[in-house]
Amino acid sequence: MTDKTGNATGTTAAEMRAPEELSAAEAEAELARLAALIGAANIAYHQQDAPEISDADYDRLKQRNSRIEALFPQLKRADSPSDQVGARLADGFGKITHAVRMLSLGNAFEDEEITEFDDYIRKYLNLGQADLAYTAEPKIDGLSLSLRYENGVLVQAATRGDGEVGENVTENARTIADIPARLTGAPALLEVRGEVYMSHADFAALNARQADIGGKTFANPRNAAAGSLRQLDAAITRARPLRFFAYGWGAVSEPLADTQMGAIDRLAALGFVTNDLTRLCQGPDEMLIHYRAIEARRATLGYDIDGVVYKVNDLALQARLGFRSTTPRWAIAHKFPAELAWTRLEGIDIQVGRTGALSPVARLTPVTVGGVVVSNATLHNEDYIAGRDARGNRIREGKDIRVGDWVQVYRAGDVIPKIADVDLSKRPADAVPFVFPDHCPECGSIAIREEGDAVRRCTGGLVCPAQAVEKLKHFVSRGAFDIEGLGARQVEMFYHDDQLAIREPADIFTLQQRDARNLARLKNREGWGEKSANNLFQAIDDKRKIPFGRLLFALGIRHVGEAASNLIAGHYITWNTFLSAMDGAVGLAGADWDELMSIDGVGQVMAKALVTAFSPEGERASIDRLVAQLEVQDARRIVAEGSPIAGKTVVFTGTLEKMTRAEAKARAEALGAKVAGSVSAKTDILVAGPGAGSKARKAQDLGIETLDEDGWLSLIGAT
Repeated sequence: MTDKTGNATGTTAAEMRAPEELSAAEAEAELARLAALIGAANIAYHQQDAPEISDADYDRLKQRNSRIEALFPQLKRADSPSDQVGARLADGFGKITHAVRMLSLGNAFEDEEITEFDDYIRKYLNLGQADLAYTAEPKIDGLSLSLRYENGVLVQAATRGDGEVGENVTENARTIADIPARLTGAPALLEVRGEVYMSHADFAALNARQADIGGKTFANPRNAAAGSLRQLDAAITRARPLRFFAYGWGAVSEPLADTQMGAIDRLAALGFVTNDLTRLCQGPDEMLIHYRAIEARRATLGYDIDGVVYKVNDLALQARLGFRSTTPRWAIAHKFPAELAWTRLEGIDIQVGRTGALSPVARLTPVTVGGVVVSNATLHNEDYIAGRDARGNRIREGKDIRVGDWVQVYRAGDVIPKIADVDLSKRPADAVPFVFPDHCPECGSIAIREEGDAVRRCTGGLVCPAQAVEKLKHFVSRGAFDIEGLGARQVEMFYHDDQLAIREPADIFTLQQRDARNLARLKNREGWGEKSANNLFQAIDDKRKIPFGRLLFALGIRHVGEAASNLIAGHYITWNTFLSAMDGAVGLAGADWDELMSIDGVGQVMAKALVTAFSPEGERASIDRLVAQLEVQDARRIVAEGSPIAGKTVVFTGTLEKMTRAEAKARAEALGAKVAGSVSAKTDILVAGPGAGSKARKAQDLGIETLDEDGWLSLIGAT
């Protein structure tokens, strides 16, 4: 796979396979790849206004990430794209914290997914076949903007930024004709959300003017709109033909309406431009009909769209559905299809990842796919190259992939293209089957493929420089320690530096001390100076205080992703409590082991990986050396004032009839409770519905308070 400049980066062995077909090892490697790629795409899109991938590709990549996380929740990473919106702010603008977070949308690409979305909503809300209406509107390809009105006066405008904090572009927003400076009849507080965009005609005229004066021309209308809005000089923005569609709201002092459609109509009545293609649809069939209608008109709209957004119309149901970490459960974007292209396969390289996975990468004759020039693609694993899937079934009609082949490249969901097919009629006469290596190309260690695993792995461990470097890269990645000035390139440099070597995470935090004792100091090395060296040392010091969950994820323990790390931290709260529990669970038995296994979302594979990593024979010594350099912050407890279940451990069993298990769990956690998957002596409350079995019996034996669903709802004040 490649980075944004076309350079090779690490790949996984499973990029073309459906998430449901991945092993845990493949899923872990794939999530690491997706996190890195989406993070880079966020910076290019939100900070630099120069995206190098299409919105369709970006959103499909996020969808793949979400699907894998749903199947392997224990592997979710700290830098998961599911927990991020946009990117950190660039310099030059003031910051505005959004009163209500600006979230992104989940995505769908196939018609069946829209039916699945409707089914999910119905199951979550336990609606059965009751009528359920949705709004459907074009998804504008522009720049998200939030407008805050107080007593009818526009007081600030902010970009989405990272969803929590955006850039203050108030003066620039005032120059856009579609944005009213004053409102009549609006709530005392109203935050209007919408999209800044540029029409095709205005874009062409702007580029023509820019070319005439020798100025910068833009690649597409979205780039032009984003670059124009984010000018430090509002006069430049004023000279640019920007437009604005309103489609939603943030903080409001009083509801706009009872329904999504009613609220959109209210925004239009207040003077905002809303999209006239927005329709009310009764179920998936009507949603898909409107999708086709919009798709058919796409080329004649005069502005760019990349799909259709569906939202549950009833705002009361929206409130019940709530939000995931970065997306609402009540909305989804149905994106338009991507593209295919044919090119020559020039070579196959093998790269070694953090977990030792040997991943084949195709080197291609550069070709444009979906508006992006690509030269590398994933080949996943040895089975895929040989023309079979993980179960041994034939794929591509059994055609293998050979160097010199003419291959079809597909960019439908990943930044890194996939090879979808081979044209045997163009296969060179001297092309030979590819022989997958059985030794690591980096360290020469034997590479084995365990039974049931599609990935061949180097057995060298940290002896293998590729694995050691990749672990360090993960440690300093955005979702982990995120040390400014210490990225992948610097990790490579320090790893191979004999005098200032960084071979394990603890070495990072002794770097300044070792540098002070060393004659060949960092400030004297090529590419460094006294200021840059001191900046790095300060950035490292700034990260000595680290949250428990973030530290756990940064360690890169196999099968333990971001969600699992935070879940475990939330259960044990303090690092020392956790360490004591890991020591007690060394034999994979006993009370500490049972407690670990009782955490809802922790399975045997993850639990074993954790205990093994913290055992004396595992990575414990290295971890202890690291922690000695840090101040590990306790996990944040959810404080739900007045909650009768705050701090208590709750287990649900049997069938819930008035809300789904997912809704019940989400509500319990929001009220400060821990939700466990099994009953133990530490369980405080068992909520037992019809069909409760062994858990109810065990709770009775242990004297644990047991409630039926009505009793539970009464306890939390939801009746």
